[in-house]
Amino acid sequence: MNYRHAFHAGNFADCFKHALLLVLLNAMQRKQKPFLVLDTHAGTGRYDLTSGPAERTGEWRDGIGKLLEVRPAALAQYLACIEQLGLYPGSPVIAAKLIRPGDRLIACELHPEDAPILKAELATAPNAAVHQRDGYAALRAFLPPPEKRALILMDPPFEDPDEFATITKNLAAAYEKFKSGCYVIWYPIKHRAPVRNFFETLKLTPIRDVIAVEFLRREPLNPARLNGCGLLIVNPPFGFEAQAERILQAFKNTLGELGSSVGMERLIDE
Repeated sequence: MNYRHAFHAGNFADCFKHALLLVLLNAMQRKQKPFLVLDTHAGTGRYDLTSGPAERTGEWRDGIGKLLEVRPAALAQYLACIEQLGLYPGSPVIAAKLIRPGDRLIACELHPEDAPILKAELATAPNAAVHQRDGYAALRAFLPPPEKRALILMDPPFEDPDEFATITKNLAAAYEKFKSGCYVIWYPIKHRAPVRNFFETLKLTPIRDVIAVEFLRREPLNPARLNGCGLLIVNPPFGFEAQAERILQAFKNTLGELGSSVGMERLIDE
């Protein structure tokens, strides 16, 4: 409950997540059938980077600030979306902008101060609903959706040292109820051991068709720093991996430091 995303909005990990989220949303819209976007840890929806928490940390300067300065061609759609929406939009605002009239967005935020801000932010967004509730409980409440298609974004704060175990437990339960959903889980990389354990534990579950997409800004040698991040994707849409390659390389070239790397790994076959 102490985590406030405003301190980290627009940093390299945020940009990585949102750029790939756009690719996933575009892929979901290749089919005419409507779908649900379920954002389990949605935050406030929009962030002023020039004042308040984001300005105090300054993390955005080495994230969205540098990307807007360099403007890699592979990130043109993402950067245009950011500029069009104003301030720095989080995942629920990006999703609300991109979904079609028949699609739906459910955004969940538990923090008692952030949830009302998110409700006000999305008050005029058609087909968008905000719930002040635990994001993991939302998986049980809203899945499977009546649309039978869904993009589920899980972006927990990782304040709990057992967060990877909590994700595995709740993801496996959600998958049992709704096997065809596209589940997208953001995770931090400080050092390799927790991530490796996460992957090995996932392989023991019934979950199939899983890839991991990662950007290491630097070698993960200092566990006190956020050295990189990744997206674990269950049921990635057709063609996603090919599209993601150019985006990964753009992040490495623009935001990478000495020892940076990017990669995609198939963890579990279909």
